[in-house]
Amino acid sequence: MELKRFRNYQELSEFVAGEIADSIKNKPSLVLCLASGDTPKLTVELLVNKINEEKIDRSKITFIGLDEWVGLPPTNSGSCHYFFKNNLIGPLQLMTSQYFLFDALADDLRNECLKMDKFINEKNGIDIMVVGIGMNGHIGFNEPGSSFDNLSHIIDLDEITRSVGQKYFNEKVELSQGITIGFKHLLNAKKVFLMANGSKKAEVIKKTVQGPVTEYFPASIMQQHENGFVLVDDDAASLLSNPD
Repeated sequence: MELKRFRNYQELSEFVAGEIADSIKNKPSLVLCLASGDTPKLTVELLVNKINEEKIDRSKITFIGLDEWVGLPPTNSGSCHYFFKNNLIGPLQLMTSQYFLFDALADDLRNECLKMDKFINEKNGIDIMVVGIGMNGHIGFNEPGSSFDNLSHIIDLDEITRSVGQKYFNEKVELSQGITIGFKHLLNAKKVFLMANGSKKAEVIKKTVQGPVTEYFPASIMQQHENGFVLVDDDAASLLSNPD
């Protein structure tokens, strides 16, 4: 794992977007897995602009959504599906064969997990995974206590996740479960970027980078990834000892 520090959120986002764009140029069949939400939003915007402005071939890339709130329709503006469709899939005009998103309304959610695992395996794994970090250290919906050996799975959401998650919705929504790609896929990904910005993330970044590796603080798994990068702005790095 390597720590990289940036002055602000803009520079952090520009770096990640540039890394992904360059990787697509080098490998047009790149398999990209992204989290939705506030942290990667600017990265996605900048990436789409780069691909369009530089006329980068996007016809062979594969996109995978990291997770989804169980029970939410894709038309709900707070769903991960809605975020990806409107910010990435639509603007890049990706074909349906080029992406896989969890169906949070599926009758058989376990089968939905198996379908995701099969899709990833058929693509020979994930090339780049971009994730954020929750206030309880979760990545995706891998909540505290999630096994590092998990593949895709359904999970009961932590109270912190349910509470913080309300910010994505215009009105109160009942959030109880999530469906998510598990840590085994993260560890097998060829490169992982964990992004964090703002002083509110300073404590969880300190635990991620300098705390013990434990399933009770999920993001600590980044310390075990040989090609993992924890990318932070100055505010998120403010509690690190010897951050440079």
